[in-house]
Amino acid sequence: MTLLEKLFDGELPRLVMFDLDGTLLDSVPDLAAAIDHMLERLGRPPAGVERVRDWVGNGSLALVRRALAGQLEHTAVDDEQATQALTLFMAAYADNHALTRVYPGVRECLEWLAARDIAMAVVTNKPERFITPLLAEKGLDGYFRWRVGGDTLPRCKPAPDGLLHVLQAAAVEPAQALFIGDSCNDVRAASAAGVQCAALSYGYNHGRPIAEENPALLLDDLRELVASSPTLR
Repeated sequence: MTLLEKLFDGELPRLVMFDLDGTLLDSVPDLAAAIDHMLERLGRPPAGVERVRDWVGNGSLALVRRALAGQLEHTAVDDEQATQALTLFMAAYADNHALTRVYPGVRECLEWLAARDIAMAVVTNKPERFITPLLAEKGLDGYFRWRVGGDTLPRCKPAPDGLLHVLQAAAVEPAQALFIGDSCNDVRAASAAGVQCAALSYGYNHGRPIAEENPALLLDDLRELVASSPTLR
């Protein structure tokens, strides 16, 4: 029996929803490059990959504001300046995904779920316009029936709206679904939606261990979720 089946009392869920950045894709190198381009255009020093890694997770505007503030706390950043910087960032990031990679184990897990006709969705705080092109570029676009971005609905994670939207579209009860993410926003959104959450240790959680959020499962690799032995069954 797999961890997934144990989590659902010997059954399989009808729906598995995934976060994108830090869960399926390591996108920080490209995000950092776009942020540093933005900062350069504004006459500021670069932030670098490690700092950007801690700032990712609440959508593009929050990322830009954190870069302008040079820290997680960004309430003092001027709104007009943030809007200008966001435009620069979005333009720099739009066609630059060469450094983004699919995490090990992702394809195997998606194949396992697809082979069992389990519906899948992406619920991310990344702007919606980037989701489908990025999935297509990385060869993952065929797996997900529903895709919700950070600007698809009025509220993004940690609000549960994206998950609830997919649940309704899929006609699936929360008890029959799983959300997989890597940050506190993911665990909290799942909890608010009444959905169990599996969290990945390798992602982006503002520099804090995701275990502190007490997800239902803590994984180092997505293959652990669907493996009943050292290899997939």
